[in-house]
Amino acid sequence: MNKETKLIIHNITAKAALKFGSEVWVLKKREEQCLEAAQMKFLRHLLGITKLDKEKNQCIRGKKKTGAQNIVKGIKQYQKKWLQHVQRMDTNRIPKQATTV
Repeated sequence: MNKETKLIIHNITAKAALKFGSEVWVLKKREEQCLEAAQMKFLRHLLGITKLDKEKNQCIRGKKKTGAQNIVKGIKQYQKKWLQHVQRMDTNRIPKQATTV
């Protein structure tokens, strides 16, 4: 399997699994680090880069390597999008009621 195919699989499955239920998460620094570590572990494996190669995470995520976005930034964008969605809901909807308490 080539790198592009593996990256597509990562975007469809691994990122979705890492982001599952994240619209209501309150991320602490340690949790952010764990999410980034999981993402970088997959990307390093995808590219065949070990920690001994001493490649920086920004270089691996960079456009020339994978073009992958930081998972924590993606989750925070997803949370903002979800909040805007909830704010547009009718007041009789349960998610709207839960946020206005």
